[in-house]
Amino acid sequence: MDQLIEWGIYGGVFLIVAIVLLVYVLKQSRESKRSEEKLITAKEENMHEPVSIYPYIDPDRCFKSGACAMACPETDVLGIRHGRAVLINASHCIGHGACLRACPVEAISLRIGTEKRGVDLPHLNPNFETNVKGIFVAGELGGMGLIRNAVTQGKEAVDNIFKTLNKEADATYDLIVVGAGPAGISATLQAKKLGMNVLTLEQDTLGGTVFTFPRSKIVMTAPMDLPTYGKVKMKETSKAELLELWNKVLSAKQIQIRENTKVSGIESINGAFHVKTLSEEVFSTRAVLLSIGRRGSPRKLNVPGEDREKVAYRLLEPEEISGKHIVVVGGGDSAIESALLLADTNEVVLSYRGEAFNRIKAGNARKISEAIKSGRIPVLFNSNLISIDEHQIRYKMDESDEICELENDLVYIFAGGELPIDFLKKVGINFSTKRGETILKN
Repeated sequence: MDQLIEWGIYGGVFLIVAIVLLVYVLKQSRESKRSEEKLITAKEENMHEPVSIYPYIDPDRCFKSGACAMACPETDVLGIRHGRAVLINASHCIGHGACLRACPVEAISLRIGTEKRGVDLPHLNPNFETNVKGIFVAGELGGMGLIRNAVTQGKEAVDNIFKTLNKEADATYDLIVVGAGPAGISATLQAKKLGMNVLTLEQDTLGGTVFTFPRSKIVMTAPMDLPTYGKVKMKETSKAELLELWNKVLSAKQIQIRENTKVSGIESINGAFHVKTLSEEVFSTRAVLLSIGRRGSPRKLNVPGEDREKVAYRLLEPEEISGKHIVVVGGGDSAIESALLLADTNEVVLSYRGEAFNRIKAGNARKISEAIKSGRIPVLFNSNLISIDEHQIRYKMDESDEICELENDLVYIFAGGELPIDFLKKVGINFSTKRGETILKN
């Protein structure tokens, strides 16, 4: 009798284990199927190929915990296929490294470039100095887009500049920092801490490319050490909160950032550098730190009224915009994706100078075609804006002298960008193309 009871207990345990295993296997199968479908779609829409930084998964080390996919706050960058992590929408990755930190066996590293799509990076020595003596690089331009690491690079670069600074050179400033993103802000604070005479120039506004991130929340997987402030422990913070922190620290140190000041040239003269801006100002400095983004400056239409507050060149928080008359200018993926997002709660018109959309992802082509057919988004092909007024825009159609008007509250312009690589090559900085090189390990 006792033996029968014991067999019954063992049988019950085995049954429970079998049920748990069956549930696990079925769950893994469903997850694998979903990831496979997403991967096929990503390849069809050309989203599988990385644009810059992306996670590389070592298949020999991955032990199928799934922690990386759960940790990533972006949309479908990583998935689980056959129990193992797989890269899906690589072009959505912004390189914050949450997956790398979450992996318990260090099976993930961050890489830049692929054999198919190389990424140009400047030649830097271990001190962050380029081949042009006195010009240094930190942050996204050097391949490091992570906020915490960019902050560290900015500080370390200034430490190296301070040690090697040519104090005999005739210049107004010890250091000019170009770019006020995470690396630039950190560098500026460190220079102030070391007693350097520093000037920081930003072509846009404080925060740089951080504020082009597609989400309102920014993830930092580890504390960052901000010069003059100390440890910043923000696991997840809004862009506005991060901006408030930076403004607070800069204000406390009486540091002003020259915003909306784009650098147009850097020239070496008698051991110093002359930094020229678009407004024809010239500043002299003993050293230069470039902490600019890789995306470059948005290309403008150069039409009257383009300087109005209602005009923007990137879409940051579409969920906060509703009930507006909006014109989106452009015919690329960014323009189409923005128009589709905005059309959910606004009246949107898409203006494109071409006669048809070319070189856009298959998914976007399908969606915009459906939106046009349904009348959800009217498209003005062969059109060109000629002015932007307070409550309307004016445009012309090709081969027509007639001026047309549209009621308008907001204008979004996606006419491409002027990449910084050509400008920097004119300065004399050498670049090399990276094709899948590891830039960060856990």
